[in-house]
Amino acid sequence: MMILKRIGIVIVLLAIFSGAGLFLFRGTLLRHVVKGKIETYSDRYGLRIAYASLKMPSLATVRVEGVSVVPLHRDTLLKLRSAEVELELLPLLQGNLSVKSMHTDGLTCRFVKCGGKSNYDLFFQRIPQEPRGQETEDVVPIGYARRVEQALGALFRLLPEDATLRHTTFMGERDSLQTVFMIPDLVLEDRKFVSEIAVSEEKMNGKWRVAGTLDCKTRLIEGSIASAESGKRIVVPYILPHYQTFVAFDSVAFSMKQEPFSAGNQTLTGYTEVGGLEIHHKALSPDTIGLDKGEVEYMVHVGERAFELDSATTVRFNRLSFHPFVRADKTDRWHFTASVHRPSFPAQDLFASLPSALFSHLRGLEVEGELSYDLNADVDFNCLDSLKFSSNLRGHGFRIHRMGTTDLSRMSTEFEYTAYEHDTPVRTFAIGPSNPHFRPLSCISPLLQMAVMQSEDGSFYYHDGFYPGAIQEALAYDLQKGGFARGGSSITMQLIKNVFLNRHKNIARKLEEALIVWLIESQHLTSKERMYEVYLNIIEWGPLVYGAAEASRFYFEKEPSELTVSEAIFLASIIPRPKHFRSVFNPDATLRENQLGYYRVIARRLAVKGLMTEEEAEAFVPDVQIRGESRRLVLQPDTLISPVHATAWEAE
Repeated sequence: MMILKRIGIVIVLLAIFSGAGLFLFRGTLLRHVVKGKIETYSDRYGLRIAYASLKMPSLATVRVEGVSVVPLHRDTLLKLRSAEVELELLPLLQGNLSVKSMHTDGLTCRFVKCGGKSNYDLFFQRIPQEPRGQETEDVVPIGYARRVEQALGALFRLLPEDATLRHTTFMGERDSLQTVFMIPDLVLEDRKFVSEIAVSEEKMNGKWRVAGTLDCKTRLIEGSIASAESGKRIVVPYILPHYQTFVAFDSVAFSMKQEPFSAGNQTLTGYTEVGGLEIHHKALSPDTIGLDKGEVEYMVHVGERAFELDSATTVRFNRLSFHPFVRADKTDRWHFTASVHRPSFPAQDLFASLPSALFSHLRGLEVEGELSYDLNADVDFNCLDSLKFSSNLRGHGFRIHRMGTTDLSRMSTEFEYTAYEHDTPVRTFAIGPSNPHFRPLSCISPLLQMAVMQSEDGSFYYHDGFYPGAIQEALAYDLQKGGFARGGSSITMQLIKNVFLNRHKNIARKLEEALIVWLIESQHLTSKERMYEVYLNIIEWGPLVYGAAEASRFYFEKEPSELTVSEAIFLASIIPRPKHFRSVFNPDATLRENQLGYYRVIARRLAVKGLMTEEEAEAFVPDVQIRGESRRLVLQPDTLISPVHATAWEAE
């Protein structure tokens, strides 16, 4: 028993002397550890890290002065006059860093980019992997859920619940343009923070007020940003001069809460709300896009190999709200699934919520009844051919009470159509009897009507403006090509694009196009026959050649009612690239052999529709003899295509 007591005394004395030694030499030990870390990061990232003074006033307090971080051959990235950090003692003894309080003075961060080089490249460098030993080869990679849990866990441990940041400046410099955020004082006390931020960029100056809560124990961050100047709005700096995008808002509020990690799943909940948002970019709209109020209450699940936006999420957009579901799974490549199911709601809520700058033709539209909507999408980048997409808007007692800025029924009677070339109007002509080149369907060969329909949209008379199969194929093809390579548009969609909209390919225009198509088709504002008649009279068929009558004359010097099978199929074949019609001919103006397959396919379809016999279709050999101006342009390939023929026709 006496021996055990003596051993216990020795252990206690060793602990006391070790603790005393640790306390007495804590500064030396700290500097030794920091020196090693500095050398590691300097070698790995190419940095010069220096400090003037490093002390430990107490066992859990670190004070540093005169810090600088300079990437090699770059501008200074960071300067810090002084900082004092108090750490949680118990976690520190267990080998974990947890910040209790922090006080800084004179922190300046400069992010400089000039001529393609920047002083922050190190943030995007790939860290070299350490060579793995045999014993680690079978280690299972950490999944997304655990990564998020570890990252947020570290963040909440390192963020203090009490802090004072004085004279803090963040500067961004790019190609001589300087953006500065100055924070005189930011005080975080009792989990609450508040501060003003002075923002300057060229002639723009503003003051922002930020406030919020940081609760590290419950792992909650929430805050708000608004202008600190009465009557002023926040204009987002940097993106206007560099990306020609104007963004302004009245206020933004946000929150994010990390739920407890459970069964390999990490859940994040929160909300984001923006008021008085305005965006302007010419690729979106020539006018400023306004959003009175937008809000998202979200629930995100992060799994080991997947991210999921739960259908409990609510998106509010002015007067409209819905619950989207989105899931992204990663195997070899990403697999996305998404759905929206919106039961019946007042139809006017939809049209009153649309930003007028994006949906200018629907501005002021008044409707009655209700709408419901369903969307389902399945996009597997491992096999894009399996892509599935459906979008279904349904009306319930729906009708248009009053047209908005645009009369969507204008195609039902004679109207003026303007053709554009690269956003420049080139011709304006009437679509009706007053135009000598207008031809009603009865004066256009059924062969041409059917050949064009079978080439462009075989089910035009049977669908409601959208051809789901073509849309799916176009989406898959566009994703494979990484851009707008194929449209998947029905004849109705092509018609709406040309008669009502501009030709810019962007999401906003496609959405407005889809809504106008749905309105015209569902409300029968224009009959199918009249739409097809308009289509055949405005479609471009060559250099300033519009409509079936001009096309028949330009290529064959005859009326569209007199066309042969070969001539009708030829005109249908060049619709996708009318200005490149010369590419389908040999130098002697005979049809290229690589065109024969297309002609035979369309001929068989004409036989199915009863416009020729099956025997005629099987024995069909195309005979295309172009004449006049078109033949001259093919025989003289160096001849510039001119609008002389159009001027002459209009003079007749």
